[in-house]
Amino acid sequence: MRRRFAWACITGSALLGAAAAVFAQRDFSSIEIKTQKMAEGVYMLTGAGGNIGVCTGPEGVLLVDDQYAPLTEKIQAALKGISDQPVRMIVNTHWHGDHTGGNENFSKTGALLLAHENVRQRMSTPQYIAAFDSKVDPSPASALPVVTFQEGITAHLNGEDLDVMHVANAHTDGDAIVWFRKANVVHLGDTFFNGMYPVIDCSNGGSIDGMIAATGMVLGQIGADTKLIPGHGPAADRAALQGFHDMLAGVRTAVAKAAKGGKSLAEVQAAKPTAPWDPVWGNGFIKPDKFVEFVYTGVTAKKK
Repeated sequence: MRRRFAWACITGSALLGAAAAVFAQRDFSSIEIKTQKMAEGVYMLTGAGGNIGVCTGPEGVLLVDDQYAPLTEKIQAALKGISDQPVRMIVNTHWHGDHTGGNENFSKTGALLLAHENVRQRMSTPQYIAAFDSKVDPSPASALPVVTFQEGITAHLNGEDLDVMHVANAHTDGDAIVWFRKANVVHLGDTFFNGMYPVIDCSNGGSIDGMIAATGMVLGQIGADTKLIPGHGPAADRAALQGFHDMLAGVRTAVAKAAKGGKSLAEVQAAKPTAPWDPVWGNGFIKPDKFVEFVYTGVTAKKK
């Protein structure tokens, strides 16, 4: 529980900075980029913001997400500890700034940016995250994905086959899950928050049903020995993802039941439908009432 709470504090403060669009004023000087080996040639980097996946080898480095712009130099220094090759490609799992903030810096050093087509669309136009009443300015052209896809794409690098798969309307409307096939490692982006309630960006295409479907799809394809990189939280295995998926499904059922008869969000929150799950999942950045808001938005939208 202590480990989960520590991760919640780290990632929660990072998400709060993104949501309030104040990361430029945040002090990143104390942030340390840590490296964890997931498999031969595949690593996870943690710091502030979304977890970074790394594929290394003689053909160059591929990153999955790149955190905040002020952390680029620290990320590059951490990469030098595991590879002497340049960053050739970056896959963005979605458009939020704690996953795409380093795009511009890395693109200027020659990295090719790749993401779902909705990521480019949202990054290139003004956005609004209703859950945090946050306006997000368009990103500069050099930060935008150069290669986009609709359903999925496969990259081949360093002897590894990376399947990049779109999952519809989950955390956002542009989520991608990246599977390092030979290493048997999956990066789930923000469709998976390990040990805490997740953010669901309902105003940008996210939904509780999409989150349940995305995690269920991954569970149906992986084995007990598959290693998982969540968008936030510590590295995980199938059992951890199963627990997250079951929580999502259970909370959805409880909120839908509490919302029957046209009850308001405040009335549903007062009923504490997440109470059975709060001891394990409610200690992160997203508190129970906020998570109920995300789920309520999804289940009531189905009735319209």
